[in-house]
Amino acid sequence: MPPFSYEMHEMAHLAWAPARAMSDVARTWLESPINPLSYTAAGRNLAASAKIFERLTRRYDKPAFGLSTTAIGGKTIPIVERVVWERPFCQLLHFEKQFDSGDPEPCQKLFIIAPMSGHHATLLRGTVEAFLPFYDVYITDWADARTVPLSAGHFDLDDYIDYVISICETLSKDCEGGGVHTLGVCQPSVPLIAAIARMEAQDSPHVPDSMTLMGGPIDTRQSPTKVNLLAQERGSAWFKSNCICTVPFGYPGAGREVYPGFLQLTGFMAMNIDRHVTAHLEFFDHLVTGDGDSARKHREFYDEYRSVMDLPAEFYLQTVDTVFVKHALPKNQMTHRSELVDLSAIRRVGLLTVEGENDDISGLGQTRAAQELCTNLPQSMKAHYQQNKVGHYGVFNGSRFRNEVVPRIRDFHRSIRAPGRILKLVETG
Repeated sequence: MPPFSYEMHEMAHLAWAPARAMSDVARTWLESPINPLSYTAAGRNLAASAKIFERLTRRYDKPAFGLSTTAIGGKTIPIVERVVWERPFCQLLHFEKQFDSGDPEPCQKLFIIAPMSGHHATLLRGTVEAFLPFYDVYITDWADARTVPLSAGHFDLDDYIDYVISICETLSKDCEGGGVHTLGVCQPSVPLIAAIARMEAQDSPHVPDSMTLMGGPIDTRQSPTKVNLLAQERGSAWFKSNCICTVPFGYPGAGREVYPGFLQLTGFMAMNIDRHVTAHLEFFDHLVTGDGDSARKHREFYDEYRSVMDLPAEFYLQTVDTVFVKHALPKNQMTHRSELVDLSAIRRVGLLTVEGENDDISGLGQTRAAQELCTNLPQSMKAHYQQNKVGHYGVFNGSRFRNEVVPRIRDFHRSIRAPGRILKLVETG
C-alpha cells in the first residue's frame, strides 16, 4: 500500500474548506467597487492572493466540450453532442451536424480515441474543433473510475482494446459509403494499433480505412524521456506499491482500486514545475494589473489541466508493464486475450504517424517505430510527419496543429481513398 490513502487526501481537502471560504469572502470584499481598498495596489495584491489560494486548493469538475457550432464553407452549422455507444467505462460521443453542409462528398467518420491517462477527453476539445468542418467526429469519453461501481467489473488493457474494436465495428456498419478513419492521441496509440492488428488477423470486414498515431509510445526504447526512464527503472511492482489506492466510501466506485487523479496531477506538474510556478506568478500580475484577457487564458488552461480522473488500477498497471517496462509491442510479444498482437497482420489500414520535435512525453522515433513494425503494409499506405517547434501538447492542439498538422492528416486520408496518390514517407514542417 502507498504511504498515504485516498481517505487522507479527502480529509486534507475538507480541512482546507474553512480557509477557502474565508479567502473567498475576503476576495469578494476586496474586489467590491464600494470598498476603497479595491482601488489601491495593496487591495489588488490581496485580492489576487486570495484568488490564487482558492484556485490552488479547490477541486476542478469535469469540463464540458461546449462545441455548439462549426463553420463550413462560410456557413454556421449547429452541432449537437450525443452519446451513441456506451459501456461501463466509456461513452462514445458524436458531434452531430444538424444541417446538410452542402458537400457533395459522403462525410467521412473520424473516430478519435482520447487518452485514458488522467485528463478528461475534453483535453482534446481543440482537436475535435479543428476536425469538425471536415469530418463526422466521434470521441471516446472515458469514465472516472471512482464513479463506476464495483458491480460493473474490472477494466484492463484487454478491455480497452475490446472497446476500440467494438466501436470500429459499430461505426463501420453505419458507414453509408463515407469511410471511417481512426486517430489515437498519445497513450491510445498502442491499444489502437493492437485493435487493428487483431481485427486484421481475424480478417474483419469492419477495419477502418486508416489509423493516425499522434505522439504515442509505440516503442519507448527510442529517445526515452524522463517518463519512460522512470517506468523502466522502477517497474510495475513499484507503481503498484506506491501509486494504487482504494476509492473511499461516498463515491459510487467505493472499494475499487485506482491510480488516483490527484497523484497523476502531482506527477504532471512536477515534470515542469518551473513552468507552472512562472505561469502562476504571471497570473498574479495579470490579476493585479487588470489584464483580463491574459488572466482568462490562464484560467481556461488550468481549469482543464487540473481537472483529472482516477484510472482503474488493473488498466494502469498492465499498461505500465506492457508498454513501458517490457516493450512487448515492438518485441512482438504483446497479447490480447492470450492471442498474439501481430502487427505484420495489418495489410488494409493506412498508417500515418505524427510526432512533435520537442515532445518530452513521447520522444522522437517512438511513434514512427510503427512504420517499421507494420511490415506487410504497402509503402503507399504509410506516411510520417514531424511537426517542428511543438512539444507534446502541440502535436494535437494549438495553431500549428490546426494550420499544419490537420491539412496533412486530411491529405493522407485523401491518398488512402485515392490509391493512385502516394505521399512521401517522411515530411517535416
